[in-house]
Amino acid sequence: MARLAVVGVGRIGGEVAYLTASLGIIDELVLYDCAPDLLRAQVLDLEHTGLPLPISTDTTRIRDADICIFSAGMPRTPSIKTRADLLESNLSAIRDGIALLKGFSGILVTVTNPMDANNFMLCKKTGIQRERCIGFGGQLDSTRFGLALRNRGICGFPFVLGEHGEHQVPLFSSLSPPVENGLREEILAELRGASMEVIKGKGGTVFGPALHLAQLTRIILRDERELIVCSAVLEGEYGLSGCSLGVPARVGRNGILTIEEWNLDAWERAKMNEAGQFVKDLCARAVS
Repeated sequence: MARLAVVGVGRIGGEVAYLTASLGIIDELVLYDCAPDLLRAQVLDLEHTGLPLPISTDTTRIRDADICIFSAGMPRTPSIKTRADLLESNLSAIRDGIALLKGFSGILVTVTNPMDANNFMLCKKTGIQRERCIGFGGQLDSTRFGLALRNRGICGFPFVLGEHGEHQVPLFSSLSPPVENGLREEILAELRGASMEVIKGKGGTVFGPALHLAQLTRIILRDERELIVCSAVLEGEYGLSGCSLGVPARVGRNGILTIEEWNLDAWERAKMNEAGQFVKDLCARAVS
């Protein structure tokens, strides 16, 4: 029996609960939200699908879940320029999460923005091993990068490391043909604004994050050991520590199995260092 807990069942959390249930990835749901009317509505909506799985709102059952997707807190709006601007606004949600995750023995997947700093904070404040703390964002950023490359006729596997935010690090060095710095900066600017166009048009991103989160849930529960980009708490990898940052990692039933350290060119290394310093500063603010 695979139990998924979702803390924060708004747009993304609710959609992930539905997708993982409807695709047969999980067998049991535990849902929590600080808004009781929303929580009740989401439970009823899921029950009305007729899907044969139990749904609990008992928060004590979170600790025994195989995976907890933490998506509580305020989302970005058109008036919120960057994900990092949500740090102070979502501190109360993170503090509530720390209490809810007491004794949690599964894999924690952090979605709440600023995701990297919040993944680091939840890891440090709950005492959950860093291998079991996975920050979500790299899968989505890499998919957007792939779309930008295809639109320009550039071939290669799309990977975006770094921060899930303004300090993304798209990897160009393995692509063909070589991409000059001017075009790199143009594509990076496009990636930074990719989610805001969706937010302005429909109020928030849903389909992309939810599908990738469902896939991540499947990868973990089925121990597929797939290589993805996710935010991991670093202890010297890429020369960085004191932060959580998007890196290539092999993920399975026990969480992050290995972090791969790839060779970066000068442009990528400079961007990665900038991302590390920026997120490290955020993390220091978050845990202070």
